[in-house]
Amino acid sequence: MDEKDNFFERVYQLVAQIPYGKVTTYGAIARALGTARSARMVGWALNASHGREDIPAHRVVNRNGLLSGKHHFDGTHLMQQLLESEGVLIENYQVRHLEAHLWIPPSDSAAESE
Repeated sequence: MDEKDNFFERVYQLVAQIPYGKVTTYGAIARALGTARSARMVGWALNASHGREDIPAHRVVNRNGLLSGKHHFDGTHLMQQLLESEGVLIENYQVRHLEAHLWIPPSDSAAESE
């Protein structure tokens, strides 16, 4: 497994932990993995996760709560619909009251000790 694949799998493991009705950000995932400057790579990993029903990629938004990944889902409004079905309010493609829905992932202790 190459380094990119390993990173993607670490992203998937973390995203799979996002609780129902909560969202997190690309940057929060990157920081939790000990790679604070890799938010864009987190986005690439989630884009590559299509077809994996065990990865709730719809729960990851940008730092302002915008549904920046919405174009990577079938149908323009699927990401919004999935979040709203979990009780997350969306207005103009942005999570309302982001702080109330925000989940901060636990840090990757293995990455911190490197």
